Amino acid sequence: MSLPRFLFADQLGPHFDDGGPIVLVEATAVLGRRTYHRAKAHLILSALRHRARELGDRVEFLRAEHYRDALAGRDLEVINPTSWGARALVAELGASVLPSRGFVTSEQDFAGWADGRPASRLVMEQFYRHVRTTTGTLMRGPEPEGGRFNFDHDNRQPPPKRAASLGLPEPWAPVEDDIDEEVRRDLDRLVAEGRVHLIGTDGPRRFAATRAEALAALDDFIETRLSNFGPFEDASLIGDSTMAHSRLSVPLNLGLLHPQEVVDAVVTAYHSGQVPLSSAEAVVRQIMGWRDWVWHLYWHLGENYVAESNFLGAHEPLPPAFLELNGDAVEARCLSHVLDEVSRTGYAHHIQRLMILGNWSLQRGYEPSALSDWFINAFVDGTPWVMPANVVGMSQHADGGIVATKPYAAGGAYISKMTDFCGGCRFNPKIRLGPKACPFTAGYWAFLDRVEPRIRGNHRMAQPLAGLRRLVDRDEVVAQERTRTNW
Repeated sequence: MSLPRFLFADQLGPHFDDGGPIVLVEATAVLGRRTYHRAKAHLILSALRHRARELGDRVEFLRAEHYRDALAGRDLEVINPTSWGARALVAELGASVLPSRGFVTSEQDFAGWADGRPASRLVMEQFYRHVRTTTGTLMRGPEPEGGRFNFDHDNRQPPPKRAASLGLPEPWAPVEDDIDEEVRRDLDRLVAEGRVHLIGTDGPRRFAATRAEALAALDDFIETRLSNFGPFEDASLIGDSTMAHSRLSVPLNLGLLHPQEVVDAVVTAYHSGQVPLSSAEAVVRQIMGWRDWVWHLYWHLGENYVAESNFLGAHEPLPPAFLELNGDAVEARCLSHVLDEVSRTGYAHHIQRLMILGNWSLQRGYEPSALSDWFINAFVDGTPWVMPANVVGMSQHADGGIVATKPYAAGGAYISKMTDFCGGCRFNPKIRLGPKACPFTAGYWAFLDRVEPRIRGNHRMAQPLAGLRRLVDRDEVVAQERTRTNW
């Protein structure tokens, strides 16, 4: 007989189940170690309990304070988990370890591609083209579909002028059941007992917690949003929190969907004439390219990558508005809105994470490892393997250029172009000095002034730095931002 298989809470889909006995553990200490968003804590417990119900007699569902309390001394097998901490636990338990699952490419695939490449040449675009070529995805023989691997240049449209939303149907949402009600009561009790501390609000549940729900969410995205995803993937509107984004990162990171089946569904929709190539390619690139690449970098860059990455010398603590998800404490309309959305839902789409939350943090010099932890805790799809490359590398340029070739810093003009956030804001994105000075616009120049000695050799920053040197009010702007108290 096969050993019982212990599954972690991000291994809940059918591709982690080979038909033998299953062990699931709900460990309270996991929730108590971090200050999680309440919606995230609810989602994890709901997904675990729903999976236990589905498995019926095949599952041993245990509740304990720590994983060790439930699993020590047992003969178990596991599918290699997705974090350094979880792998250390598995080694301590002495479990039999099966290869990783849940990604398009294996760790061996990546190792073969990366062999001999210096860290500066582990470029996502090259990895993506390698995977497209070797799998034949969106390829016509040796050539990419449409003659290009990347249609990103076509996918940077601002939102429609004077539009409150993209006019798409509301995204799919689950119907809560008795398990969700039970989880909510249990979280109330744990908070009252002081065993966990949560931020944000919860309810109703907005994201898939079961395999059936995940498939429904995938179908809904293909049918109602995929066509518009490409053109508007970088745009934001106050009145449209989802835009054309899939929100499938949540069921993907719970293991309820396999990324290959998402890619296959998107490619099928393109070949059937349902969606344009630019939108299909954009999703394939995010999943088969970016998602797999970030996963592999997590292991390739090592366990100390986050702790040892602070190339720009950023040491400021996160402000209470971030830690408490309090948009009311912020005057800048864009930042206030996104913090409120995260508080309400535990989610924001990728451009809001990169160009609002990340851009602000980069300009203000927040400590990268603390910011990475905050993204893990505050977002329903945040995991230890997702955030290091995304936050520390891409967003904060703290690794000096391994993940991103330049800092992703931008002033208020970018936000004004790609969103409607600036309308009605007390700050003006065109002004960098004085009481109406946009903290993103002024903050951009103050950021460049602070990090100039460290990025002077980056050829992609030559033009911005030349602009900085021509700035007639440079000293005044820097002094203003150094003492700014209202933002």
